[in-house]
Amino acid sequence: MNSNIPLSPRPLRHLSDAQRRVLTLHQLREHGITSADAAERTRPGGCWQRLLPGVYLLHPGPPTSEERLRAALLYADRPPAAGLRPGAPPSPEGSRDTAMISGLAALTLHGFSSTPPLRALERIDVLVPRTRRVRSSGMAHILRSGELPEPQEITGLPVVPVPRALADAVAQLADATAVRRLLTEAVRGGHCEPGAIVGELSRARLLSRPHVVDAVDTLLAEGRALAEGRLYEMVRSAGLPEPLWNVELRLPGGPHLGGVDAYWPDCSVALEIDARTPRRDENTAWSEGARKRERLERLGITVVHTTPRKLREAMDQQAAVVRTALMAAGDREPAEYVIVLPR
Repeated sequence: MNSNIPLSPRPLRHLSDAQRRVLTLHQLREHGITSADAAERTRPGGCWQRLLPGVYLLHPGPPTSEERLRAALLYADRPPAAGLRPGAPPSPEGSRDTAMISGLAALTLHGFSSTPPLRALERIDVLVPRTRRVRSSGMAHILRSGELPEPQEITGLPVVPVPRALADAVAQLADATAVRRLLTEAVRGGHCEPGAIVGELSRARLLSRPHVVDAVDTLLAEGRALAEGRLYEMVRSAGLPEPLWNVELRLPGGPHLGGVDAYWPDCSVALEIDARTPRRDENTAWSEGARKRERLERLGITVVHTTPRKLREAMDQQAAVVRTALMAAGDREPAEYVIVLPR
């Protein structure tokens, strides 16, 4: 049978090439192809293939990576409402109810180099609403969630953000080296901040697994080192005075006031990188930081706060904040004398 025979009077010009090659049974019926016709064309040696239940590839050769991804999405994207027909077209792009690629496939689409190429993945994780009545089948591995993230569009496909993709991938990995490699690349590659990753791992209840905890410790150290490196770059590229790096402050003969990432003693200006993560109680961490800032400011020390994300995305703006604080030193009352110790 000739696979190039038009499906029906209804044209397919509004679909992309990949969409024309992968269609659901419902979509085929809209173009005049019955279930019997589809079954005939997918017999051994036929011109079509059934990739998944109700999802067909309209050529006899191996599916491309994009065709496999689209097939998994079409299979999973079944509306939960009883009145809607199985196999109906996916929800509009950007909808929180649409199925979306997650796990290792999503990370590969986001540009990770430590994940397998799409063609090598035997299983494609697809995240769907908890109410979606569909089971894993073949290459489509169904993951459910009560609250779906806002999808990102990559090559025209809905894909979960990196932190959620990492959590879904890590949940299925027992290899500590593989987990550590993924988390490290996420931070080194600038895909997301450590706090966002730890938050997703915590929500997925993965922080009780020893190999995940070890990887997170490495991740946090990596994130801290990268943030400090960006801070050094900011000071030098903006021509700011060189501070004392990574020091503890204390009153003479008195208690420790706490550590800061940079301190300009001549101007009594301190800078801290706020790299708190959900591993600690958020309220406790915030209270401790607020108390330290209040103690320093009562002594006349200006405290500038920044975050790893601000240093990565708005370095010039952060440099301007520090420069303003340094220039304002002459207009303030002299600060109390403090002892500076290496941390």
